[in-house]
Amino acid sequence: MTASTLSVSGERARAVPRRGSALSEHTRALKVAYIMSRFPKLTETFILYEILALEGLGARVEVYPLLRERQPVTHPEAEQLVQRAHFHPFISLAILRAQWHFIRRDPINYCRLWFDVLRGTWGSLNFLIGAIGIFPKAVRFAYEMAAQGISHVHAHFASHPAVAALIIHRLTGIPFSFTAHGSDLHVERRMLDIKIAAAAFVVAISAYNKEFMVKECGEGVRKKIHVIHCGVDPEVFLPPRERHGRGPFQIVCVASFEEVKGHTYLIDAIQLLRERGTDFVCHLVGDGPLRREVEARVAQPGLREQVRFHGGLTRVEVARLFSEADAAVLASVPTRRGKREGIPVVLMEAMASGLPVVASAVSGIPELVEPGRTGLLVPPGDAAALADALQALEQDRELRFRMGLAGREKVLREFNLRTNTLELLRLFLLDESGEDRTAPSRDRVEAARAL
Repeated sequence: MTASTLSVSGERARAVPRRGSALSEHTRALKVAYIMSRFPKLTETFILYEILALEGLGARVEVYPLLRERQPVTHPEAEQLVQRAHFHPFISLAILRAQWHFIRRDPINYCRLWFDVLRGTWGSLNFLIGAIGIFPKAVRFAYEMAAQGISHVHAHFASHPAVAALIIHRLTGIPFSFTAHGSDLHVERRMLDIKIAAAAFVVAISAYNKEFMVKECGEGVRKKIHVIHCGVDPEVFLPPRERHGRGPFQIVCVASFEEVKGHTYLIDAIQLLRERGTDFVCHLVGDGPLRREVEARVAQPGLREQVRFHGGLTRVEVARLFSEADAAVLASVPTRRGKREGIPVVLMEAMASGLPVVASAVSGIPELVEPGRTGLLVPPGDAAALADALQALEQDRELRFRMGLAGREKVLREFNLRTNTLELLRLFLLDESGEDRTAPSRDRVEAARAL
C-alpha cells in the first residue's frame, strides 16, 4: 500500500444487534419522542442521523421541534421526518385545549410548574422569554405524547429543549433525558441542576462536558451522566482509493459563519500561508451571520483566487469535497459570551474520510484529535500556529497519510454512529439495575386514559 492509497478492505463498523437480538423485544416496545430547538437544521446532522439510526434499530421515534427551520438547503433524509414532525405555532386552539386539560386535571401542579419554570429562568432575558414562549407548546406536546403512549422523551440541548422535556415529565410522568453539547451548556446553565435531578439520565457528548456538569452541580450527579460521543456513518464518509497529491494543497473548512468557529483566525492563517509562498486552495463550506464579513476579509488581502465559498452543502456533497481534499481545518475559539464547541461532527466526518485535521485545543476536541497521531492541535485564536500546522501537512505527504489512516480508525472505534446510537438505545431501554424503562408507570397509564 502506497502513501497515496488508503485501503478500506475489512473496515466495517462493528455490527449492532438487529431484530431477533436480546434487545429487540424491548426495542419494539420503545416509542421515543425527540425534542430539539429547530428542525430540520442543516448544521445539526447529529440529531437527524441519530434518529434515523434509532429507527434502523427498530425504535419508533416521534419528532417534536420547538421551531420549524426554513432554509434553502436541507438534507434529503430529513424530508421523511419533516412530513410527520409535530410542528405547532406558539399559540392555537389545540394548545389552549391542552392547557385547560391539565388545569382541570391538576390545577396546583400546573400552576406550580409555571412558577418553577419562571423562577428557574429569572435573571436571564433569553431563558425567561424562551421559557414563556415554549411553555404552552410543551404542554401541548405533553398532551399528544400521553395520547401516543410515548415511552421516553429525549431532548437535544441542555437549554430550552431540556426545559420542554422537564415540563412534559412533570405533567405526564413520562421519563426524559437530554444531551448536552456545547454552547447550550457553557453560556448559561439555568435550571441545570433541576433538569439533571429530574432526568432519568443525561448524555454528555464529551468527558469535558461531563466534568463541567459535575463541577457545576456536584459529585452527586456523576453516575447519572453518561458520555456518548456523537457519531458519523463510516460508510458515507469513506477515504478515496487514491489521493492524487497533485496541484495546490486542498484545505476544507466546514463551519457556520459565526464567532465560535474562528473564521477570522483562519483567514489570517491562510494569508500567512500565501505570504510564505504556499500553493493552496481553501474551501469554506457553510453559511451564517458573519459570512459577508469573512468575504470582505478575503477580498482585502487579495485571497479571492485561493479561497472558495461553497455555501451550505448536503452530507453527500460534503463527503465528496472531503474525498478530493488534503486536509480539514477548524479554528474554533471561545466567544466573548462564553460559547464553546462540543466536539464538532465535521471533524469526525473529515477523519472518517481519511483526512488529517488541524483544530483548536478547546473543550472536547482533544478527545477526538490526538496531536501528532490523528491531526494537529493549536491554541485557539493563534493564526500563526494554524498556518504552521497547515504548512507542516502541506510539506509532508507521508504524515498526511499516517494521520488520515489513524483518524479513520479512531472514528470507527469511538465515534461510530451505529455503535454510539446503540449505547443510547440501551439507556432508553434499561436503567442501571437492568430494569426495563419502557414499562409504563401507573401515573402515565392514568394520564393517558384521562385524555
